[in-house]
Amino acid sequence: MKLEKWVETSLFNSRWLLAPLYIGLAGALFLLLVKFIQKFAEIVPSILESNSTELLLYLLGLIDIVLIANLLLIIIFSGYENFVSKIDMIEDHVDRPDWMGKIDYTALKLKVIGSIVAISSIELLKVFISIQASIYPDEKKIDVAIVKWLVIIHLTFVISGVLFAVMERILHPPHAHSPEPASESHHHD
Repeated sequence: MKLEKWVETSLFNSRWLLAPLYIGLAGALFLLLVKFIQKFAEIVPSILESNSTELLLYLLGLIDIVLIANLLLIIIFSGYENFVSKIDMIEDHVDRPDWMGKIDYTALKLKVIGSIVAISSIELLKVFISIQASIYPDEKKIDVAIVKWLVIIHLTFVISGVLFAVMERILHPPHAHSPEPASESHHHD
């Protein structure tokens, strides 16, 4: 019995091995901030010379970084709370996000897939805008085969996300026996 208790306690405490990984992801947020500032600093001097299409491409690049940072933050918070420990010290903090503590592993996977689709969409949009605006010189024009592969990869992300959501819905259907809200129409004569 003592051996069994020791093994179980050791296995349970091994969850703390994930904590440094989440701290590393927090460090990656800092790296994304540095990259965002770098890209923003590149935009500012050229803003007057840029046409609207070039500006749009710059902004889409910034949006990409923000979406990745948001995704990283969701993974850090929900992963830590789901697998390591609850973050009790900010339980009543005014800035605590509403979703914190409510995202289970399934919801986290759906958010990750949704974010990947959104990021892929932005990257694809950047490619299409670049092609349409002919921003790249002839030697750097994007090959049609590459665009086809980008579309195929994007559609793969979309289809995978939809299939994953459908599988989750089948495995965990909404409660069929939950009470229906009372209709307000009966009270109005």
